[in-house]
Amino acid sequence: MVLSRHEDGEIFVMFNRCGHRGAVVCNEPKGNARHFRCCYHGWTFHTNGLIKAIPLQAGYPKGTNLDDPSLGMVQVPRVEIYRGFVFASLAVDGPSLATYLGPIVQTIDDICDRSPVGEVEITGGVHRYEFQGNWKTQMENLNDLYHVPHSHESTTSGGRQFQRTGTATGSRLSREDGSPISFWDQTGVWAFDGGHSYCGRMPNANPVSREEHPEYVAALEARLGEERTAQVLNVHWHNALIYPNLCLQSMAQHIRVIRPLTVNRTEVQVYPIKLKGAPEKLNQTVIRYLNVTHAAASLIQTDDLEAFGRVQRGLSTDGSEWVFLGRGFGQEQPLDDAVGYRSEGTHELPLRNQYREWLNFMGGGAN
Repeated sequence: MVLSRHEDGEIFVMFNRCGHRGAVVCNEPKGNARHFRCCYHGWTFHTNGLIKAIPLQAGYPKGTNLDDPSLGMVQVPRVEIYRGFVFASLAVDGPSLATYLGPIVQTIDDICDRSPVGEVEITGGVHRYEFQGNWKTQMENLNDLYHVPHSHESTTSGGRQFQRTGTATGSRLSREDGSPISFWDQTGVWAFDGGHSYCGRMPNANPVSREEHPEYVAALEARLGEERTAQVLNVHWHNALIYPNLCLQSMAQHIRVIRPLTVNRTEVQVYPIKLKGAPEKLNQTVIRYLNVTHAAASLIQTDDLEAFGRVQRGLSTDGSEWVFLGRGFGQEQPLDDAVGYRSEGTHELPLRNQYREWLNFMGGGAN
């Protein structure tokens, strides 16, 4: 896909394919261009995908409609934008973006409202890496709090995050009495229609304080009021999954996109979220934090990648036909507004919720 801002400012999402012989047109991950030109035969397209120029047009039969949009870089059927987030659908018909997102849209609002001007930008670079495993393994992991005290034992052991750095400071990830699992249960998980979900905030995920950034907090209060400012600086969620492959995180403020390349190979892209109008020190802290937690060679993500690889290798062998996602089954509690369910933090409600939607996508339906 190619996402482009046209000369009139309108956003277009197009298939990255030449309408002539099917070659990939744009080979760069980002940049600026007045048009797109196919390297194969020189067909050139406007930034909205329509044909701009075709070499030696006289060679085509008289009456050939070279302005046919199907010969251009074809636009996807539907595109909607919410607070700068661009969502594209390959389906001609389907629910609106508002219907599709449902209650999970609140997490986008929470992140954007942390900006004094209500806008975010993705200009802090990207961590990009691949792992040998199926994309669903990463999606399962994001709201799986059952794995934290085990997969990340070398980080959480002793009760402090990033113990491997040799520092005595950091966010506490387990209790002094060595009972982390019950602690994670209190954190909670929430699941919604469409496969979306989020987990509760991390322990001691301290909000930005007025003492640290008085002008920033004052600017938020001027725009949002004191109550909403307190909410966005101390949100009750950590990882928010917009199914099927998008994650927002509130603590280490970032967007994560999970791209299936093959059935057993996945690319992960991690983009730090910069808040427009916020102090540069605040934005740089987010980038530094991501280097420690979510880079390919970080202290946290490497643990998960090892587990993903082992899952893929294990599932390729003979053994039980099924995996078991029964933790907390039947213990889900409906939310008061009947838009979803809540369960204990180590329960596998978000995983079951994802696979219910996956089954719907695959056409089988779900009970």
